[in-house]
Amino acid sequence: MNARTARPTAPYGIRRPRPGEAGAIAVLLARAFADDAVMAWMFPGAAGRARRTARFFELAQRQQRPRAGAVRVAATDGGQLLAAALWSGPGHWQPSALRELAAMPRYAYVFGVGGLSRAAGVQNALHEAHPETPHWYLPTLGTDPAFQGTGVGSALVREQLAHCDRLGQPAYLESSMPSNIPFYEGLGFRVTGEIRLPDGGPALWPMWRDAGSGATASGTAATA
Repeated sequence: MNARTARPTAPYGIRRPRPGEAGAIAVLLARAFADDAVMAWMFPGAAGRARRTARFFELAQRQQRPRAGAVRVAATDGGQLLAAALWSGPGHWQPSALRELAAMPRYAYVFGVGGLSRAAGVQNALHEAHPETPHWYLPTLGTDPAFQGTGVGSALVREQLAHCDRLGQPAYLESSMPSNIPFYEGLGFRVTGEIRLPDGGPALWPMWRDAGSGATASGTAATA
């Protein structure tokens, strides 16, 4: 994603979403992932991609909320959303089979019947590479493009990483953009391999962070 240099016009904090913010968070994440290679591959063709991507992130929030950690946002006191992150606590990164089955009609709505197999291929590839060691999982981090490069995204991640450090627990994510790898390395993550999506899909880079790796207080440019 392209970094920007705009600054938030008001002080911001980190909190859980308020009722009724799911749609706005989904739209923010769709903007943040507008040039993401994996999203482009999952939703081929430019027509309607932003709308479909927003639907995907709204569904991701539905699936995320029952899990420990859930959704966190960086927002101003006036309610302007700047960035959002989805987290899962140890042992909660994968929804139950029953929950996945119940969500199938929503997946069909997001991807279309023809796109379900491609979405399933992405999910299977990520699941196969997922580490077994208990950890906190960050499947999604997105900063509004207007505020990328201002430290908002890193502040949002650092808030949870400080919690991980207090508990002595590691963290894990997959970076879908090579340009974001240095950002995550600045937070203490390291690349552990490469995940190649099936049928000629793009690559992702799994990254692991041991508890206590990297600072969690100073600012780092947020490109995610």
